[in-house]
Amino acid sequence: MDVLRIGNASGFYGDRFDAVREMLTGGELDVLTGDYLAELTMLILGRDLLKDPAAGYAKTFLRQMEEGLGLAHERGVRIVTNAGGLNPAGLASALGELADRLGLPTRVAYVEGDRLPPRDGVLTANAYLGGAGIAACLAAGADVVVTGRVTDAALVTGPAQWRFGWDQKDPDRYDRLAGAVVAGHVLECGTQATGGNYAFFARHDRHALRRPGFPLAELHADGSAVITKHPGTGGLVDLGTVTAQLLYETSGARYAGPDVTARLDTVRLTQEGPDRVRIDGVRGEAPPPTLKAGLTRIGGFRNEVVLVLTGLDIEAKAQLVKEQVEDAFARSKSRPAEVRWELARTDHTDAPTEETASALLRLVVRDPAPEPVGRALSGAAIELALASYPGFHVTAPPGKGAPYGVFEAAYVPAADVPHTAVLPDGSRVRLPVPAETRELAPVDGPPLPEPPPEGPVRRAPLGLVAGARSGDKGGDANIGVWVRTDAAWRWLVHTLTVDTFRRLLPETAALDVVRHVLPNLRAVNFVVTGILGEGVASQARFDPQAKALGEWLRSRRLDIPVDLLEEQP
Repeated sequence: MDVLRIGNASGFYGDRFDAVREMLTGGELDVLTGDYLAELTMLILGRDLLKDPAAGYAKTFLRQMEEGLGLAHERGVRIVTNAGGLNPAGLASALGELADRLGLPTRVAYVEGDRLPPRDGVLTANAYLGGAGIAACLAAGADVVVTGRVTDAALVTGPAQWRFGWDQKDPDRYDRLAGAVVAGHVLECGTQATGGNYAFFARHDRHALRRPGFPLAELHADGSAVITKHPGTGGLVDLGTVTAQLLYETSGARYAGPDVTARLDTVRLTQEGPDRVRIDGVRGEAPPPTLKAGLTRIGGFRNEVVLVLTGLDIEAKAQLVKEQVEDAFARSKSRPAEVRWELARTDHTDAPTEETASALLRLVVRDPAPEPVGRALSGAAIELALASYPGFHVTAPPGKGAPYGVFEAAYVPAADVPHTAVLPDGSRVRLPVPAETRELAPVDGPPLPEPPPEGPVRRAPLGLVAGARSGDKGGDANIGVWVRTDAAWRWLVHTLTVDTFRRLLPETAALDVVRHVLPNLRAVNFVVTGILGEGVASQARFDPQAKALGEWLRSRRLDIPVDLLEEQP
């Protein structure tokens, strides 16, 4: 059976540097991918490009290729990456120069067209492209394909289309593409599929999880795949790790992209063997007629100071310093437009160390102009050093303040985006838009199983029976919650309603919360609108990417049937 082995060596800009070498030398591989782009990364690259027109790509990838190009050439592995960022042509040129210096016959191609025309006040504007341009580059003989902003899954759908030739005449092409999208979504965040950031890590060998290996997918022509990792590498691949990653940064049953809309409510997972999880049964539909685009801009200026409150009278100390800072702002006539206080009660009664006797009071300020968050904050905070609560000190003095970014999602007609493959010989191929499209529509909720019979319950943390993974999408966050048995699923789907969710996480009480039910995964996925303000770069809350929102939910207590608690390992 024809198998395409696609591995991943990066889940973000800054991921494990040695992963490229580990994946190229650790076992069989046909294609190695690397995902370097995120909403925050585009802002960072945009600021780099303002300073240097030759920049705008992930420089780490170029350093990794000093060794990786030779290893890939020796093993016949193609490399596909979105490390081109805002300047795929620049990275492709640099890779060509590197290959010449190393004496390698490496053929480099790139994909462009994702950058949208300039808009007032916008730093970067990029449409999310699909895998067709990547497929065209590989078909033209490229050894390395560099892209700008493509969907994370396109790094897998592109090579799959190249290898298996899923064209417009294939009646099952959407199902097959959808299977590739799901496999790509599992791979895209690297070691999150192999035990990294895993809710149930404490129930596994911690030594094995200390350095999890990166994942790979054995993809088949029918769109099915097996998620695994190279032999002898750390971590684990099981139903839980794959389910957790499937729920990461998703919303409803329809997972839309430029290649296909994948139906997450059709995904079937099977533990095929140790560190092998099969994905099949995925259904797909025609993609929507529009492409998602990410826009970033400078939102203003931000600064913060963390005050340490030690020992007795914590609340009174916090109130005193708040009033003093507000008085100072009033006298300076430059109060920042936004002032936020957050008291974290990290202190313990009769604590054996000073640090554990202390609470943290965090002050965050924002303003369209730099002055109110710079000198005004410094003066208000530091001038109180000898005139405030007993034991006054800060973790670090406030600096000058810094600009913060804002992310905005927009949608543009696919026909308006010039998706173009620049082949190794320099020729250019404009990729056609999909011949068939389908507007997105909500999926009717599936019938729920019968609720479990009533029985004895015990007040306990949700996380004793349920896993969770959370993440960010612009200003919104999602929390996917799953369980491992049918009995637990019957309880979870009837218990963890939107009302219960809001009660457990009071920060969401005033926000729009939507629940999506995914029975095949024994999971419910909550999307919370606006909890992250204007996106991760704006740093609107303590956990700006909502990475730990799911763990907060798992720590919350509710009445859980005793038999479910007793069946846990």
